[in-house]
Amino acid sequence: MTGPAPYVNLHLHSAYESDLRAYRLRFSRGGAWTAIGLVLLGIGLDFSLYPDHLWEFTLARVLVSLAILGIIGLMRQPWGARHVEAMSFTWLMLPQVMIAWMIAVTEGASSIYYAGLNLGVFASAIAFAFRMWQNLTLGLLTYLLYAAACWVYDGQAPVGGAFAVNSLLLAFSAIASAVCTYYNEQARFNLFQLKAELADKNAQLEANNRSLAEIKGQMLQQEKMAALGTLAAGLLHEVNNPVNFCMMAIDIAMEEPGAKSSEVLLECLTDAKSGMQRVQYIVSDLKTFAYRKSGSDHESAQFLFERALESSVRLVGHEIKGIKVNRHLQPDTLVRGDEAAIIGVLINLLSNAALAMRKGATQGPSIDIYAEARGDRLQITVRDNGPGIAPENIGRVFEPFFTTREVGQGLGLGLSICYSVIQRHGGLLAAESVPGEWTRFTFDLPRVTGGEK
Repeated sequence: MTGPAPYVNLHLHSAYESDLRAYRLRFSRGGAWTAIGLVLLGIGLDFSLYPDHLWEFTLARVLVSLAILGIIGLMRQPWGARHVEAMSFTWLMLPQVMIAWMIAVTEGASSIYYAGLNLGVFASAIAFAFRMWQNLTLGLLTYLLYAAACWVYDGQAPVGGAFAVNSLLLAFSAIASAVCTYYNEQARFNLFQLKAELADKNAQLEANNRSLAEIKGQMLQQEKMAALGTLAAGLLHEVNNPVNFCMMAIDIAMEEPGAKSSEVLLECLTDAKSGMQRVQYIVSDLKTFAYRKSGSDHESAQFLFERALESSVRLVGHEIKGIKVNRHLQPDTLVRGDEAAIIGVLINLLSNAALAMRKGATQGPSIDIYAEARGDRLQITVRDNGPGIAPENIGRVFEPFFTTREVGQGLGLGLSICYSVIQRHGGLLAAESVPGEWTRFTFDLPRVTGGEK
């Protein structure tokens, strides 16, 4: 068996091969540098054992080291990285060829340098992520080189004695190395499989945490909507009647001759009527929450986006005071959806923009709101000229519980809930920003076409 178990799915096997290629590349480079060091250090052995061959052996060691250095350079290139196994096999064979030549020109089977051949075979099994067949091939070629070196030295086929003993030792090394390679490969794959399973579990846990956070946010939003609806229903009864009485009294008073003859009194009555009308508008806006439909029917209801926008602006009037709100709307803004939820989205976007501009001390603060038909969708853009969003935060603004506000000023759920609301309407809420210049949020809603009205 020379590879991962056959039951492994192709995706995992492909990922394993990709990871293993990087592992091989790192270890092959490190091993190549180690080999250069060992080859050059062998000059000391040459000096001690075969001083007569010192210069030619030194030259051979330098040439082999340069060749390995060249292979290291190749492995730094894309082509070499893709063929790291062949590159590793090649540089491992270079010292084996050199040692075999040294054996041939010194003592043949009696040369102690045969131990260097064993070292190369063992190194391939212990240090490198070779496959079993590759290690067996290296062992076989090493033995053939040794046999050829002994033949060249003796001038005939070597038999018995030191050759037989060394041959058995090389065979033992090759077999032991192949077994080590097999189990090393299995261990590497099992470790990779465990890492992949752990990564999957972590991803699932993260997804579950996001889902729980989103559900929690939606529940909080629903509770707020329910509370607001209850409050609004009470206000409709408790506020609307007194307001109507006041409006009627103001209208009667304005018709009195004394009021018409007094410019100051008439101006005061006009201001009072304007204030009462504003209260009427706010109560009217709250009706949206008080009589919100249950279930999913409200997401197929029709409403004018322009009306939802006006309600939102009135409801956050105290927050956007002093901020210019510019509307750029097309004539027909009839859309389908949950009007109360869309008002909630607009309130959130307008409030965030106002808070950011005040916090950043923006000069001439303004918010521009665009609504433009694009096919069967109405594209809405809310753009402010505030301080913008930092690049490291722009990708996280829709994450549940992410907030840049101070502790106690928000849970970081507003934009996350807004994202879910627009998603339920088949759209996408997106954020763009240039720090120090502007922030823009865009989303789209389903339009009501002529045949549906």
